[in-house]
Amino acid sequence: MLRKRSMMLSGHRTSVALEPEFWDALERMARTRGIGLTILIARIDAGRDPARALASALRVAALSEWMPALPPAGSGNRQE
Repeated sequence: MLRKRSMMLSGHRTSVALEPEFWDALERMARTRGIGLTILIARIDAGRDPARALASALRVAALSEWMPALPPAGSGNRQE
């Protein structure tokens, strides 16, 4: 089940729906950095490829933080 949160990013109101586990991972990331969740999300938003949806960028950031051994997307190291 997705959990939706609303926030202000770059002066615009936006909503993001993520699974609770991803919200938990992002909250821990923010705490680790000593910043608020909205600031973390704004930083991720500012650094994402515009072709990638914000929700997707947040999921990838959480995975990259908590599973650093994952190869970057498109690296050809995927096992299927």
